[in-house]
Amino acid sequence: MTSFHQLFASRKRLLAALLVVGMIGAGSVGAGAASADPLPQTPVALGTAGTFAILSKSGVTNVYASAINGNVGASPITGAAVHLTCPEVQTGTIFTVDAAGPACAVTDDTFLTAVVGDMEIAYNDAAGRTNPDFVNLGGGEIGGLTLLPGLYKWSTDVTISNDVTLSGGPDDVFIFQISGDINQASAKNVTLAGGVQAKNVYWQTAGAVSVGTTAHFEGTILSKTMIALKTGASINGRLLAQTAVTLQMNTVTEPAQ
Repeated sequence: MTSFHQLFASRKRLLAALLVVGMIGAGSVGAGAASADPLPQTPVALGTAGTFAILSKSGVTNVYASAINGNVGASPITGAAVHLTCPEVQTGTIFTVDAAGPACAVTDDTFLTAVVGDMEIAYNDAAGRTNPDFVNLGGGEIGGLTLLPGLYKWSTDVTISNDVTLSGGPDDVFIFQISGDINQASAKNVTLAGGVQAKNVYWQTAGAVSVGTTAHFEGTILSKTMIALKTGASINGRLLAQTAVTLQMNTVTEPAQ
């Protein structure tokens, strides 16, 4: 028999889902669908990739000066493809597969192979989550919305043309599955509210990611292709790319655990 508390929790989750869809505004039919009973998600298993602020398979380009707080790694590309200078990595270590990288880099091909493997496992973990709570929300435009915890899925690009807020508690998990690109406008922000922690936010995208000039982003980006931060953009999270990461005077801070 369903208890009062179970029924109340189910009704509360349904109300939350309806509230998010309602924020799209009138005429939103067909713009997105919500499940009737969103269920809590567990964190994505990052493995050793979770110890990196930036990880790339084909290199890290950079317009000086960026500020990185966390480990940086590239594999299988040569260390010469890591264009950060040692002082720019303010906390953490640069790992490369050979001695061609920055002078301060630690050469550890075996370790990096394992780390990249964990990045790929994490990407597949996030992409493989089933029964999304929200499907094609806003037709891919999430700017101006306040989003609640859960699993979101888009068969399109995702655009952030205005500030977006992720609202929940410190243990709540957000997973975004995106078939296309992520495009964030300049000077717009992803912000956290209610105690949400960046370590529990995951953006899995099959396309490229572009974070606009002076914009701010929150969470771990797991990209099948390129992640590009435009001039002065910042992120409290991780840039985990299966191709390149491009920086232009950015601040990248690995989230607190």
